[in-house]
Amino acid sequence: MANMNLSPDRVAELAMLNASRPVKVIAVTSGKGGVGKTTVAANLAVSMAALGRDVMLLDADLGLANVDVVLGLHSRFHLGHVIKGECNLEDVIVTGPRGLQIIPAASGIKHMANLSPAEHAGLIRAFSDLYHRIDVLVVDTAAGIHESVVTFSQTAHHVLVVVCDEPASITDAYGLIKVLSRDHGVQRFQVLANQTRRSGEGAALFQKIQRVCDRFLNVTLEFAGSVPSDDYLRRAVQRQTAVVEAYPASISSAALKNLAIKADKWSVPQAARGHLEFFVERMVGARIGPAAELQ
Repeated sequence: MANMNLSPDRVAELAMLNASRPVKVIAVTSGKGGVGKTTVAANLAVSMAALGRDVMLLDADLGLANVDVVLGLHSRFHLGHVIKGECNLEDVIVTGPRGLQIIPAASGIKHMANLSPAEHAGLIRAFSDLYHRIDVLVVDTAAGIHESVVTFSQTAHHVLVVVCDEPASITDAYGLIKVLSRDHGVQRFQVLANQTRRSGEGAALFQKIQRVCDRFLNVTLEFAGSVPSDDYLRRAVQRQTAVVEAYPASISSAALKNLAIKADKWSVPQAARGHLEFFVERMVGARIGPAAELQ
């Protein structure tokens, strides 16, 4: 729905709502690809929407986006069109399960992963014109320690690191936490063990990472839980749907719903950075310097 389709009174009402209450921003990230990060982000967002929250899911893997594919949605526009000025952000938003609002990025377009300062400024303006009521913004970042991952993570209220019990996943998760904490001031992380195969595996994996971080880093880690390996989850991925909707009684669905209940209780600082518009301003400012550069 484009801004022009909203009445002036509705625009004013929604703008006031967004300005009067903070938006909880959760960045879902991982040290490496292939650990189920996007599936976790999508199901977390759907589950929080099912709790009655107004949730928006931002696909921030700007060059290899696939949130819309995971949920079986089709959009005429994506963020690339917004940055080019071909449409506004409202035109890009597609509605998913439980009323979840999704902002798709562009897949396979290298330029999207390397935006210029002017293009980032355009992204600020796009979010500033967004008139959706939002309680939670879930950001599905790229994997690894790409500059965009750092930027989204350091400006979110909560960073959820998805990790599997594999040497490369553990090593890369630690590397991500190290870079974010030592170089970018992120001191608190939620850790989710994904694709676990036996009881207690997730907690043991978390303790393994926590021991190393306690020895070498000044960070606080919290265990967000485990999502077990589940054939129903694989089926849901193949069907391009959220497992919490397609197979609500499955063990992976129960775990993801529990994650949403936990995330719903995570606090939001009562500060400017908790508002969606200011989140984007802070995000872009972190990449290109003082706000004066955006004028």
